[in-house]
Amino acid sequence: MAEPAVRLADVRFRWSGATPLTLDIPAFEVGAGERVFVHGPSGGGKTTLLNLLGGVVQPEAGVVSVLGRDLARLSGRARDAFRADRIGFVFQMFNLLPYLSTAENVLLPCRFSAARRARAAAREGGLQGEARRLLGRMGLDADALAGRPASRLSVGQQQRAAAARALIGAPGLIVADEPTSALDADSRDAFLELLFQETETAGAAVIFVSHDAGLARRFDREVALRSINRAGAAA
Repeated sequence: MAEPAVRLADVRFRWSGATPLTLDIPAFEVGAGERVFVHGPSGGGKTTLLNLLGGVVQPEAGVVSVLGRDLARLSGRARDAFRADRIGFVFQMFNLLPYLSTAENVLLPCRFSAARRARAAAREGGLQGEARRLLGRMGLDADALAGRPASRLSVGQQQRAAAARALIGAPGLIVADEPTSALDADSRDAFLELLFQETETAGAAVIFVSHDAGLARRFDREVALRSINRAGAAA
C-alpha cells in the first residue's frame, strides 16, 4: 500500500498555553493523489490545519507527517525547504507580489526551491514556457497577461495566477484555502477541472478548504473538520 500523502496522529494544537485547544485530531489521513474537500465553520481551525500541514506552525503533541516526512523531526530551516520543494499553496488572499509580473509571480516558488525549478525547467519550453503553459491551463491569456504586473489583474485573474504558482514544479501536495471564493460558477467549475487535471498528471494530493459545500461532490472525499477534531466537537 502506498504511503499516505498526509498522516496526522494524536495532534493537539493551541495558539497559546492559556487558550483552549484549537485542534485535537486523533487520526486523519489523505492518500497519495487523493482529492479531499474539508469544510467547517469560520474560526473552527481549518486554516490552522493547513498551517500545520505546511510546517508553518508546530503542534504541542502528536505526529504531522507529510509526503513521508515527520515535520517535527525537521529543523525550522529544513521545514522551510521541504515546504518550498514539496507543497504548493493557494492562499485565500492570493499573496501575489504586486510589483512582479504575472509570470514572475508564477515562477516565484522556483526562486526558493532548486527542486521545483529543475522540475519546471525540464518541461517542454523550460521555465518561462511552463509558467505560460500553466497560466493558459488556468484559463488566462498568457500572451496578454504574462508580462502584466499582478496589481493590474482582476480578482479572478489573480486567483488563477495564484493557482498556477502553486502548481509550478509539480509539488506532491496542493493545499488550497478558499481558492474559488472570487470566481463565478462557470469559472469555478472550469478552475476545478483544470486543477484536477494538473494534479492528476503530477500525482499530487489536494486538500481543499472551502465554505462552498456544493463543491464537495467534485472531490474523492468530503471531511467535516468537526468530525475529526475533538476540540471542535466539544465546542
